Amino acid sequence: MNNSGAFTKLRPLSLLRQLSNCSDSTCLQALSNSVSWLIYLEQGKITYATHSVEPFDRLERNLRRLSHQIPLLTSEVRVQLRLMFESDSHSQLIEHDSNSRSHPPEYQAISWLISQQHLHSTQAAALIQELVKEVIESFLLIKEGTYELTEPLNRMPKICRLDVEKILERCQVRLQNWQAFVPKISSPYQRPYLLINSKLEQKDFPNLQPNLTNWMKGFSLCHLAAILNQDEIQLVRNLYPYIVKGEIILHEPDPPYDKLPKIFEERYLRRATPTLFSKLITLVDTKEKLSSSVKSYPDISEENIAPVQRLLQISAPPKENFQRPTISNNINPAYQRVTAATVTAEKVHKIVSVDDSPTILKEISYFLEKENFSVVTINDPVKAVLSIIRHKPDLILLDLNMIGIDGYELCRIIRNNSIFQKTPIIFVTGSKGIVDKVKAKIVGASGYLTKPFTRAELLKIIFMHLT
Repeated sequence: MNNSGAFTKLRPLSLLRQLSNCSDSTCLQALSNSVSWLIYLEQGKITYATHSVEPFDRLERNLRRLSHQIPLLTSEVRVQLRLMFESDSHSQLIEHDSNSRSHPPEYQAISWLISQQHLHSTQAAALIQELVKEVIESFLLIKEGTYELTEPLNRMPKICRLDVEKILERCQVRLQNWQAFVPKISSPYQRPYLLINSKLEQKDFPNLQPNLTNWMKGFSLCHLAAILNQDEIQLVRNLYPYIVKGEIILHEPDPPYDKLPKIFEERYLRRATPTLFSKLITLVDTKEKLSSSVKSYPDISEENIAPVQRLLQISAPPKENFQRPTISNNINPAYQRVTAATVTAEKVHKIVSVDDSPTILKEISYFLEKENFSVVTINDPVKAVLSIIRHKPDLILLDLNMIGIDGYELCRIIRNNSIFQKTPIIFVTGSKGIVDKVKAKIVGASGYLTKPFTRAELLKIIFMHLT
């Protein structure tokens, strides 16, 4: 099978419904706004779906939800997945068999979780169902693009087979729920900031959890929901009254999430009437409440779950701490950001940055102080150990290539002190080599940030290590 076409001629919904009637194994490859989608089907059933925008972030969010029910899904295990399978990691050193190279890397990661008994097959099928629904939901929003149908070069080990019509039905219901918040909310990846003036107090936000107010510093709506283990729709319902009042503002999605199709496009919104929005708002309250808790999965039957024996068998590497949330940008200076002094007794995290470059130290300090961190900068690596012991930071940023003592040796010395055995140490370096990353792991580094970096990239790694 090898067909191609354009969404302007065949709509995504119709395309998937037609493929559900096909008895062949096929891979639907779609492209729109530089984002690519891959939807794998076998005998009219979906076996997996993914898109090119941060697939491991999508997997991490869903694994984080599962971890509340499955103790084996620890943060260390989730870090291992990224190190093994995410691109630009030392997973390139692991030799996968030729049959697995064409599989999406996050699918390989799920197979590894089963082979290592962190998940059983039913749990993995439930996980895949949630991932597929999120991908299909964005796929249905595409207005124009191109597609191609190809026969997979190598067949993936089948974990489950999902009914196309049931997936489409649930995605359409969810999109209808999102429509109730138009035009204030156009994407689940928009980033809320809680803004208050000097006269407002916490009593003005009785429905917002203190934890939620603490995290509204640039995380997207879907990332906030994952952190708080809430359904995204329910979270947005709680925030929506404050968004309408202007007490919470929404920033646009960070790249690359800005490339994903929006819930609505402004040109289509102009055609809508106030009556339509009123009906949509009424509709969302009458629909069955969606739950993100992975407890029951009506789309998955026992016969559609593949035997564990057919899954990939991959050996486990050492543990490390790499995780990536999405955070960026500041709020309107006309308002005051909610801090420990204005809402709750939130801890102000202390961060020590060690680098012999004053320019890098100044940049890091500027980025972090704007997020209410307490930042200590050290430009003499020889004196860094005593200073770190004195300040007892919550997280350490450490340059690798410094005069006098390199970052590897300094990290090893810090780790030998019992006080800092669990303190996150993030290497900041211009080196992109796999060997350097492996050496960083050996001496106890928790993460690896490559220069030059953006403010968003710095905050991504820091916030996740401090959750």
